[in-house]
Amino acid sequence: MSLKKSRYIALIGTIVLAFLFHFAYQIFPNFIFSIFFPVNESVWEHMKLLFSSIAFYGIIDYFLNKKYNIGYNNFLMNIFICSFLSVIIYLIIFLPLYYSIGESMFISIGVMILTFSIVYVISYFILKSRDYDYNFAWICLIVFCYLIFTYLTYNPIHSHLFFDTKDEIYGIKKRNN
Repeated sequence: MSLKKSRYIALIGTIVLAFLFHFAYQIFPNFIFSIFFPVNESVWEHMKLLFSSIAFYGIIDYFLNKKYNIGYNNFLMNIFICSFLSVIIYLIIFLPLYYSIGESMFISIGVMILTFSIVYVISYFILKSRDYDYNFAWICLIVFCYLIFTYLTYNPIHSHLFFDTKDEIYGIKKRNN
C-alpha cells in the first residue's frame, strides 16, 4: 500500500470515527469523555470532534502504516497540524454559511468531509517531507489543545460559538439524578 492510498483510508476512517464520536459523550457521560468528545451541539464542541477524530485515527494510522511498511516522516507533527488545521479550516468555511443560511445538518456534515479531505492532502505532504523530529513538542501541543478544550468545556465563553441552540445552554447540561 502507498502513502497516498493510506491517506484515502485515513479520510474514510476519520469520517467514520467522527460519526461515532459525535454520540460518545451522550452514551458515556463522564469526565474523560467530556475531554475528547462534544458534550453539546455548540459549534465549539464540534471542533473537539474534528480534532479528536484526526488525533484518534492517528493511533490506528500508526499501526496500519507499520503493518504495510509505509514510509513516512513527521508522524506526530502530522497529527497535531492536521487536527489543529481541521478546526481552523472548518470554522473558515462553516461560519459564513452558518450566518447566512443558518443551521443545517447537511452543510455541517459536508463541510466536515471537505475539511477532512483538505487536511489529508496536507497530511500527505507533511508525511512526505524531510523529518523534523520534534516529537516531544508535538505531544505537548496536542496535550495543550486538550487542556484548552477541557477548560472551555467546563468554563465556556458566553459567545455564539459556545452556545448550544438545541438545549439553549453553554457547556455541559446538568443532569437530574
